[in-house]
Amino acid sequence: MTLLRLVLRDYRAAFIAVMAASIASAALGIGVIAFINARLIETGDHALSALPQFFGLIALLLAVSLAAQLGLTWLGHRFVLDLRTRLVKRILDTDIERIEALGSASLLASLSADIRNVTIAFVRLPELVQGTILTVASIAYLAWLSPSILVVTALWIGLTMGVGAWLVARVYHHLHHVREAEDALYRDYETVIDGRKELGLNRARARRVFEDVFRANARRYRHHIVRSDTFHLSANNWANIMMLGAIGVVFFLANGLGWASTSVAATYALTILFLRTPMIQAIGALPTLINAQVAFDKLATLALAEHDPAFDTPAPLDTDWQTIELRGVTFAYDREDGFGIGPIDLTIERGELIFLIGGNGSGKTTLARLLTGLYRPTGGTIRVDGRPVAEAERGAYRRLFTAVFTDFHLFDTLLDGAGNPADAAFVDDWRHRLGLDAKLSVDADARIADTALSQGQRKRLALMLALAESRDVLLLDEWAADQDPGFRRVFYRDLLPIFRERGHTVFAISHDDSYFEHADRLLEMRAGRLTELTGEMRRAASADAVARTGER
Repeated sequence: MTLLRLVLRDYRAAFIAVMAASIASAALGIGVIAFINARLIETGDHALSALPQFFGLIALLLAVSLAAQLGLTWLGHRFVLDLRTRLVKRILDTDIERIEALGSASLLASLSADIRNVTIAFVRLPELVQGTILTVASIAYLAWLSPSILVVTALWIGLTMGVGAWLVARVYHHLHHVREAEDALYRDYETVIDGRKELGLNRARARRVFEDVFRANARRYRHHIVRSDTFHLSANNWANIMMLGAIGVVFFLANGLGWASTSVAATYALTILFLRTPMIQAIGALPTLINAQVAFDKLATLALAEHDPAFDTPAPLDTDWQTIELRGVTFAYDREDGFGIGPIDLTIERGELIFLIGGNGSGKTTLARLLTGLYRPTGGTIRVDGRPVAEAERGAYRRLFTAVFTDFHLFDTLLDGAGNPADAAFVDDWRHRLGLDAKLSVDADARIADTALSQGQRKRLALMLALAESRDVLLLDEWAADQDPGFRRVFYRDLLPIFRERGHTVFAISHDDSYFEHADRLLEMRAGRLTELTGEMRRAASADAVARTGER
């Protein structure tokens, strides 16, 4: 099982120590039963003198058992903490195209449901470990008391465990479907939350999402979780009743067939009663461990990057670069329509102001992500000053760029390029330039107090976050689309020249044809191919970009 294999790999010494404590606990438990048999059943006349020793053994058993269980619990939560941090770090290290292919619903389900299931399994792991050890120790003791009765009892318990294993297998089957249904439910939650405005306007669509999609997935989840619980409870009750039946069988063999004395039968019954609770707890813990295995299987299907505890923060590839080239670069999405772009040939000179236009689905954003190093080219090379960027240098290459994409995330802290809080003078200057004086409150640690802004203001703040990093290349994806006409003019006429003065090379996706005159170069993406517009083509695009790109 993956859970135990990982624990042994990463926490071998601690786990062995805990197992030793569990074995000691099991031995003490059997020792207490043996003491009762020897001093309180067979020699009842001297029972009073044995009480101090008996209570001493009970106290020692309590201490050792508690130590073993607490040790396993501590180890379990330590493991879960490491698992959670490893998963988040692997997501951070995974290529963005893989993250986008998985979708946020699958990742959120893994970060919540899968980690929760592993946590629950580790909480129940002490019951499984101690139940198993106690079972083995009890069998050894019963074999010493009466081998013949043990054979029959073992067959009885074997039947019990065999049927229990079949029931547990059915639990596993349904838990697998439960996990799949959870993914679907997370997608439904995203639809309800992210589409709340549209669903509020269109109640017919809201009813369809609720009735035909959400409730169907919720019923599928209920179907499999009910059957999982049914088989789980059946396994518990089966084990419980069969263990009581084993006591009757023992007394029949001892008293009815004369295989052993009454005191041996009583000790057998006492041992089985003692073993009954740990065995039922161990069987009860199995579904949680199966759930954890399902979670590990699900995590494996994510195919995330291998875990690397270090954060690679290399210096920029070349602080004195003069050209960035895309030479024969292609990229293809791994999806049914087979959409891709390229081959792309593009050279960007340091300090240039470049605008990119193109219709919806033409590949503009894909090109932007290739240029910034977020996507890995399917073919061709990216070069800096004529030298190809090696795979090991991708992180350093990405440090040349800062960006505001259309689907940007707004962080709550202004950081410079080294990850430190932005300078207060910078914050005050750009808060004024971006018209956010009255809207934006920033504390001494450059933490933004309130991000409840309009979409246009949120984009201005995102631009401010990008500028604070002081990277060489500033990529803006339809940044001005959400700005009012007045600030759009400020952006093109006032801010772009300031960006150039600060040393930024600007690559902007834009359809504001009224301001194309401010660009050094005008590029166009059409059906995944890139061309540069010059002469009459540029004049036509500057007059009517919509007609040029064919957008509606």
